[in-house]
Amino acid sequence: MITNSRHDIILMAEDDTDDRLLLQDAFAECGINERIYFVGDGEELLDYLLRRGKFANSPDTPRPGLILLDLNMPRKDGREALAEIRMNPEFRRVPIVVFTTSKADTDVARVYELGANSFITKPASFEDLVNTVKSLTCYWFSTVELPQPLTTA
Repeated sequence: MITNSRHDIILMAEDDTDDRLLLQDAFAECGINERIYFVGDGEELLDYLLRRGKFANSPDTPRPGLILLDLNMPRKDGREALAEIRMNPEFRRVPIVVFTTSKADTDVARVYELGANSFITKPASFEDLVNTVKSLTCYWFSTVELPQPLTTA
């Protein structure tokens, strides 16, 4: 069971509306819907993290304790966003889990080279999605020890 702290915030970059709705339902089923924030692509993910653009003066942009990242998105894909995030010392400590439909060995190898902490292929059924969300949140928020974020903003 995950605790209710600032470090339990999940930020997900997902451009597919249907996938977002399924994920919201899966997180709600796991009882953690209120701690997940969505952005539509890699560019918006970086805007959120860096508090620029529409997130510049928003009080509703808590620092994530975990980033879930789809790979194939418009404007800036997950690989590009991952590379930029890992270049910024402020976000190097934030775990990033690639959560995508891809099963390509080249994608798996590349995202680990870029600094991803895990690679998960999206399950096909809703039941499997809920089980994956439960396992994912249990692992990242209850099992492992994570360092404190560099910033507390």
